Amino acid sequence: MFKPKTERIEKLSKLFPDRIKELSNIFSSKTNVYLDWANMFHWSSRLKWHIQVKRLKQLFNSFSTINTVNLYNGILDGDDGSKQFMEDAKSYDYITISKPVKIMRLSIDVSGIPANSPTVLENFIKKPLLRKLNIETIEYLNGKLKELYDQGTKYLEVRKCNFDVEIGRDMMLDFERNNASSFILWSGDSDFADPVRQLMKDRKRVFIFATSRRVSVELQETEVPIYDIQKIRNFICEPYEIQQDIRGKL
Repeated sequence: MFKPKTERIEKLSKLFPDRIKELSNIFSSKTNVYLDWANMFHWSSRLKWHIQVKRLKQLFNSFSTINTVNLYNGILDGDDGSKQFMEDAKSYDYITISKPVKIMRLSIDVSGIPANSPTVLENFIKKPLLRKLNIETIEYLNGKLKELYDQGTKYLEVRKCNFDVEIGRDMMLDFERNNASSFILWSGDSDFADPVRQLMKDRKRVFIFATSRRVSVELQETEVPIYDIQKIRNFICEPYEIQQDIRGKL
């Protein structure tokens, strides 16, 4: 059942009744939500707007069938902002799951490999793309890495903190404990294909919330329903990013 938790959501629901109807159908039974925030954070580069964690929870709270909302995100050592974000999320009644962000230093030293070897590039370019590159391109890229190395850049720092294992585990535990009938995953990561496929096989309702072109081929192949969050932008974006023609009606 939909009952708007804020005046703004109530006004938006009248402006976008079809969106509320869609969400009501998706959240029609006992629902658990899983937010892969590390994945979601990067969607803004394509969306050109940002998901506000507080407004997102207010929208979830407007549906009485939503049982729990888990938010998974890494904490960067020494970064007060990432810690504060998780504290804020907890204050909004998210169930927060966090772990330290690992910083990996990947060497760009190509001096010990042939000029046409992709060995070092494999650390930075996904294999499906790397396999499409011809020898000349690989030699060119290795040459650029050598230039950087000779100029003093010995390595590149890569941050790593994914929650594929934790989210997949929690989804399956909630299934085994009969904690939910519907499972809503906010992520497009390929590693979720197996738990999604298993839940669907067990006749559970599963939906992916994501943005176009941010859903892996592996997830798409499961034929799980995908809801484009662009459709609910004005419900969940930062207030200053509400579309101008809508802002004047709120």
